[in-house]
Amino acid sequence: MRTLILIAFIMTAFSRAAYAHGGAEAETHASWTFDPWIVSPLVTVGVLYALGSWRLRSRRSARPAQDWRPLAFWSGWISLGGALVSPLHWLGEHLFTFHMIEHEILMAISAPLMVASRPLGTMLWALPRNARRQTAGLLCSWPVRGTWRALASGGTATLLHGVAIWVWHAPILFDAAVENITLHRLQHVSFFASAVLFWWAVLWRSPAGAAAWHVFITMLHTSVLGALMALAPRVLYGAQTAAAADWGLTPLEDQQLAGVIMWVPAGTIYAGAALVLLALWIQTSSEKARRADVLHPL
Repeated sequence: MRTLILIAFIMTAFSRAAYAHGGAEAETHASWTFDPWIVSPLVTVGVLYALGSWRLRSRRSARPAQDWRPLAFWSGWISLGGALVSPLHWLGEHLFTFHMIEHEILMAISAPLMVASRPLGTMLWALPRNARRQTAGLLCSWPVRGTWRALASGGTATLLHGVAIWVWHAPILFDAAVENITLHRLQHVSFFASAVLFWWAVLWRSPAGAAAWHVFITMLHTSVLGALMALAPRVLYGAQTAAAADWGLTPLEDQQLAGVIMWVPAGTIYAGAALVLLALWIQTSSEKARRADVLHPL
């Protein structure tokens, strides 16, 4: 565990700020992006989860965690770090295509995996006893729980996630985020936070049938947005596609590829999730019907 803490310290202490297009530090080759505003929270969450998991395992009276939940958490954490820190992030600053891949990883892979693991309880065990009790009491307080319940309800979470996606893909805002590091960070936070709300509502708050509907709606409107970008007759994102020629693409081709990624691969992920939820709903309905037949035979 000391090794994890040492790694967190080194990564935070020696991380450097990342720059978007037009930034002061011009890179000519793909590189890792150690932005302290990204690395510090990412490492902190990872260390808290690892320490909390270790403490829970060391407690003989504690029930063992379900094996798939740590796997889901670390898969989501690694994919999140890969999207925001690896050369993929640098490539996304130069090509719209890779920027779209980065965003879809945040929203359609990292967020649902981390939400499925329900990591908060495990992370609380990393804190000292008094701090753990105080934090748990704060999280269970009426204002916090009431706000979370309101935001993470199925309809509200789906709406907020959709608004975040459409607003940030307005050309003027998207290009501004590419050129301004503060807006770029805010964009990523908005995408990931709204995706966490959405997937929490889908996986833990909504019945399977309603959850499938929310995922289907999200698939539908993101596919429409992707199609609009892919089929647009002119370049809509001038700043984001400005460097496309350096990679053998025209700006319009870069925009079209980005739109296709949102339209097809990302839409396939949402469609797959909707089908799984629909199957669970059908299975649950069938089981309820069988129990009803047993309890109330004709």
